[in-house]
Amino acid sequence: MPRGQKSKLHAREICHQTEGETRDLQSVQAPAMKEKSSLLPTSPYVGVTTRTKSACRLQSTSKVPQRAFSTSESKCVSPTRSYKGGNYRNKRKQDSSKASSSTMKPPRSSLIGTVRVVVKYMMQMYKMKKPILKADVLKVITKEHRKRFFEILKKASFNIEVVFGVDLKEVDSIKHSYTLVSKMNLPNNGTVTRGRGLPKTGLLMNLLGVIFLKGNCASEEKIWEFLNKMKIYDGKKHFIFGEPRKLITQDLVKLKYLEYRQVPNSHPASYEFRWGPRSHAETSKMRILEFWAKINHTVPSAFQSRYDEALRDEEERAGAAGILSDTLIHGS
Repeated sequence: MPRGQKSKLHAREICHQTEGETRDLQSVQAPAMKEKSSLLPTSPYVGVTTRTKSACRLQSTSKVPQRAFSTSESKCVSPTRSYKGGNYRNKRKQDSSKASSSTMKPPRSSLIGTVRVVVKYMMQMYKMKKPILKADVLKVITKEHRKRFFEILKKASFNIEVVFGVDLKEVDSIKHSYTLVSKMNLPNNGTVTRGRGLPKTGLLMNLLGVIFLKGNCASEEKIWEFLNKMKIYDGKKHFIFGEPRKLITQDLVKLKYLEYRQVPNSHPASYEFRWGPRSHAETSKMRILEFWAKINHTVPSAFQSRYDEALRDEEERAGAAGILSDTLIHGS
């Protein structure tokens, strides 16, 4: 087999390897243009976030609609009323199945399907710690969409950033080589547990955003309200994030990204979440606001109640860095 065909076949095989692990990724919707309707908007993006009512309540002083990770279920198209009895029910079931199938699994030949394939390919390269080459990405894109490479790359990059908390960076402009860099330093390329699952950085950054917007402390009840809007439920394994309670109350706590503790003098016992020391070290309040602003297609200053606090935090960090630098240069 010629070398070019072998390379193309290998690229396709890489995509198929991720099918089982990310087969439900299409159920996560992306941000759409702001709408007056309170319903969850649909979008051509794959694996991103949508606006939810609970996210809007996180910051009562801000009028900017906010989105959170969401896995919204597709609504099937209703059949016409000309069908009656058994025929009506059979027709409705068939139409429902067809509508659901076409909505949840757009053909690879569509732009949505192409973006999905590219997302899967990139995440596989990320897990394998391998560079992403334009030439290889083009091999998994259908011929009719190859001329839209940079548009597809931009959409795939946005999806990966918002869902997984990973940035696409170009490392070689001549060879068009890219790499994926995690926004935080979670172990095992963000998977937390070696060799298992997909990066959890995006979820962590969303949780840090909830905690910050709730006044740097969020009750366990509010955290679960937020997660439920993302279709993440206590005791139910999620296709990206695994068993959520273990992840947020044990794994991320043990890694010192979150603090989970009982509220003093609470009867019956209630619990709350705060930022852990590693979150303070690896990110900042402004970076979290920027992350949320990007999801909402707005600017950090739109989060009025917390923007000033984030600015003060940046100034304090800069001042502390300056003092440390002077100490290292001149000695104490």
